[in-house]
Amino acid sequence: MTPPERSALLVVDVQNDFCTNGALAVAGSERVVDAMNRYITQAVARGWPVYASRDWHPAQTTHFQPYGGQWPVHCVQNSPGARFHPDLHLPADAIVVSTGQGADDAGYSAFEGRTLEGTTLLADLRGRGVTHLYVGGLATDYCVRASALDGVDAGLRVTLLEDAVAGVDLTPGDSARAIEEMRVKGVEIATTL
Repeated sequence: MTPPERSALLVVDVQNDFCTNGALAVAGSERVVDAMNRYITQAVARGWPVYASRDWHPAQTTHFQPYGGQWPVHCVQNSPGARFHPDLHLPADAIVVSTGQGADDAGYSAFEGRTLEGTTLLADLRGRGVTHLYVGGLATDYCVRASALDGVDAGLRVTLLEDAVAGVDLTPGDSARAIEEMRVKGVEIATTL
C-alpha cells in the first residue's frame, strides 16, 4: 500500500524588499500577499506544515551589485527589508527557511536554505512525511522557479499556485517562460489547493 499523500505549503520570499517601495520591488506583490494569505488559511485548516523561505543575505555578498553581482542590495540579515511583509499572515508555527546566507551564496532556491534549527528544507519535508509541495510567492522567474524545479528534482510532487506569484521580468516574458519551463519539467500549475 502506498502511504497517503501529505502536503505542505511553501511561501517563497514574501519580504519587504520584494514588495512595493522595497529595494527590489516586484510588480504585483500586494496581489501575491493577498493570495498567499488565502492559501495559508486553507493549509492551516488542513493541518499542513507552512514553510516560509526568506533571502537572508550578509551585508557584503557577491550577489549584490557593489560586490560584482547582478542585484541591488536587498534582504540584508536583520534589516527591515528582510522582514516578511507585515500583511502576510504566517502561522506562529511556520517553518522559516533562510537562503543566501554566505558571501558567495545567491540562494535562489529554498532547497539551498536551512531552517532555524539548521536542517535543510528537503530533510525537514522528508522528516514530516511531505510528498506534495504547493509553492507561491516572489519572484516567479527566480526564487519560485528555482524552488519548484528543485522540488521536482528531489522527487516531490510540486504544484505552482499561479495566482500567488509575480515576477521580476528583467526581460519581458521571463515569468511566462519560467512557468512554461516549470510545467515542462513536471510542476503542476493550479489556482487551488
